[in-house]
Amino acid sequence: MKMRSLSRLVLPLVVGLGLIGQQALAADDTLNFGIISTESSQNQAPLWKPFLADMSESLGVEVKPFFATDYAAVIQAMRFDKIDLAWYGNKSAMEAVDRANGEIFAQTVPDNGQPGYWSLMIVNKDSPYDSVDEILANASELTFGNGDPNSTSGYLVPGYYIFAKNGIDPAQAFKRTMNSSHETNALSVANKQVDVATFNTESMARLKITNPEKAEQLKVIWKSPLIPSDPLVWRKDLPADLKARMREFFMGYGETPAQKEKLASLQWSRFEPSDNGQLLPIRQLELFKQRAQVAANDSLDADDRQARLAELDAQLASLDERLQAREAAQNTTAMATQ
Repeated sequence: MKMRSLSRLVLPLVVGLGLIGQQALAADDTLNFGIISTESSQNQAPLWKPFLADMSESLGVEVKPFFATDYAAVIQAMRFDKIDLAWYGNKSAMEAVDRANGEIFAQTVPDNGQPGYWSLMIVNKDSPYDSVDEILANASELTFGNGDPNSTSGYLVPGYYIFAKNGIDPAQAFKRTMNSSHETNALSVANKQVDVATFNTESMARLKITNPEKAEQLKVIWKSPLIPSDPLVWRKDLPADLKARMREFFMGYGETPAQKEKLASLQWSRFEPSDNGQLLPIRQLELFKQRAQVAANDSLDADDRQARLAELDAQLASLDERLQAREAAQNTTAMATQ
């Protein structure tokens, strides 16, 4: 009786495990690649198709693109296992790592040879304003095109350097504030639908190719410090052998003229290995922004403010130590390979 009861328990378990294995194999037949929304999917899809086709051929699985209307949708797709890997900006990658079981494994290398890119503030070329100070002084009369809240160059970087450091909340300072993609912000400024907006150097280079007439209508009034190149993130729970095959593909891609041409359409030249440590400067920036907001918050009790500031300072010090250790390790590796 006990043996028969045990058999009744074990058999469904074995069958169930077999089905799980079949499902895993079936899932491995397709890789879903998330692509953040820097411009419309109609514009992005043709650029990505040749590269994803090469990836499919190399890995022996179908690689399907996942386009969304905003960054949050790509992060959520990874969180709920709807995508397997994704191209993110640093800010959205940080969210994917912290909230969506993501892990950085590679970093894009721009085709212009630069070590990264820059955030911009733009106005129409006919605008009377030539500086951020002039914009802030007249903000109550102006409309502002802010970036996606998960964008590094469109939101986080200008949010800290332009607004947090000046103790300004853009949602309160401007007559009207909207959050949009890089492309939408640029076209809105070019068409004089908004007075000022965030943008970045990579998207500017792209716009000069796809819509040079609109690019000529833009005037840059601010350029940020350097932002690290964009990371690629996969789900940490992907099978180890699949990760190995994917890493081999990315690290070897961009060697032939055909591959270089396909990457050039994405404004990249190749990929380099990376890890979650890439996000340390971005985490510092986020904490600096939080610290500036806490320091300027008069509604907080003085003791509460000091306690919160001390906590943020300790976190910043810890990040600084980690960043110095990472840079030292990178320098050691670079010297060893010379």
